Amino acid sequence: MPDKLDKIDLKILRILQENSKITNLELSRRIGLSPAPTLERVKKLENNNVILSYHAEVNPQALGLNVMTFVLVSLAWKKEDALNRFLEKIKTIDEIVESYIITGEADFLIKVICKDIPTYEQLLFKLSQIDEIERLKTLMTLSTVKKSSILPYDYDYEP
Repeated sequence: MPDKLDKIDLKILRILQENSKITNLELSRRIGLSPAPTLERVKKLENNNVILSYHAEVNPQALGLNVMTFVLVSLAWKKEDALNRFLEKIKTIDEIVESYIITGEADFLIKVICKDIPTYEQLLFKLSQIDEIERLKTLMTLSTVKKSSILPYDYDYEP
């Protein structure tokens, strides 16, 4: 468990979630510390696994990736080692960009991004060949109305 986070740590987290490309100098100016202690705090947040990594958010459409779907997957639990075999097989499918174990009407929710509907159709055929899958249900996205990379936390609150 990381050390207790104070208001400055929380401010750093908020700012870095908004823009991880910010310079240490600009970050230090915005939080009201000099650059050296600011960098020290960021390194501590990284070392304590509060900050896991930094990423560039890429526009899928700019790369010609125009189809995003969510797929509900129900496993055939009677098959031997169904969970592990399923996980190994989906790890090799690049179009599956996220996968979650869920409760409710299915066992997994997978997020798929691909070029177009024919490409998605080929992916569905590939998924249907996985013996450990009992049922698939596609939820096609039409547009994104909200997407946030900032975690829902009261960054003004000192825990």
